[in-house]
Amino acid sequence: MSLESLEDLLRQAWERRAPLREDPRTTAYRLVNGEADGVPDVTVDVFEHLYVVSLYSDFSPAQEQALLDAADTAWRPRSLYLKRRPKEARHLANVAKEQLAPEVAARGESVESLVALENGLRFLIRPGQGLSVGLYLDMRDTRAWLAGEVRGLTVLNLFSYTCGFGVAALAGGAKRVLNIDASRRVLDWGEENARLNGQPVDRYDYVAGDVFEWLGRLAKKGERFDVVVADPPSFATTRTSRFSAARDYAHLAEAAARVVAPGGRLVACCNLATLALRRFEAMVTEGVSRAGRKGRGSLSLGPSPVDFPATPEHPAALKVRVLELP
Repeated sequence: MSLESLEDLLRQAWERRAPLREDPRTTAYRLVNGEADGVPDVTVDVFEHLYVVSLYSDFSPAQEQALLDAADTAWRPRSLYLKRRPKEARHLANVAKEQLAPEVAARGESVESLVALENGLRFLIRPGQGLSVGLYLDMRDTRAWLAGEVRGLTVLNLFSYTCGFGVAALAGGAKRVLNIDASRRVLDWGEENARLNGQPVDRYDYVAGDVFEWLGRLAKKGERFDVVVADPPSFATTRTSRFSAARDYAHLAEAAARVVAPGGRLVACCNLATLALRRFEAMVTEGVSRAGRKGRGSLSLGPSPVDFPATPEHPAALKVRVLELP
């Protein structure tokens, strides 16, 4: 592909995102979504004036530079960071972090942190912190849905990361949100996000630990929540457990269903592209059934087609199912 044609594709992607670019309440969105935008194995996420380019295959140095040159010409970004995400990146992240996710900008000025908007809510973005910068943009519509559903309710946010669902739920009037994640560092980040939005922070609602262990404890204590959000990484390892969405989602759905209040809802999420939608749905149903519950009224959510366009050959990786559990 010539540099000129690549620049044209990047400009076209920019034009397709006009509805988001013109929304004053949202400054965080996906600008390039791989094959659907004509640029295979490349995504670009925008946070205010910050652009984050992710590569999902091994690009040569010359190919990387050509892509960065085209982005410079097409968009004139103030700051552009590069993330290399080959399939083995999750295994290399601890030993080759600087190679995969350089702490300084590839082009323009380096940024320690900035605040981006999503549906009027403020989120702290740290582009030099690793492969993930603080907010997963494909969940924007699901977070907005949650905010509209939880007034006066209790919410359990599993694998909470920087607590995007927690912030959205509190903004929507939730009575209480309990966030659980294996990492204290990202929970502290989540507390910062809450404070950015003028929300009270109770440290007891930001729990660091193994999600499965905590689900067992909560079930044993008889604690129940009106809405349980399960948004696990595709793969996760803690001191006591290993989780693979493709292998273990039914186990997660079972454990989560045990702490959903009667008449409450389970929001089951999965972003593993290789897990087929039908298989994911079957695993959720199986897990809920194992818990002695029967889900009904399945609602399907997913990423916005404006910035996460899909094709028949490359369907959206994100799958979200909402089940009511009588």
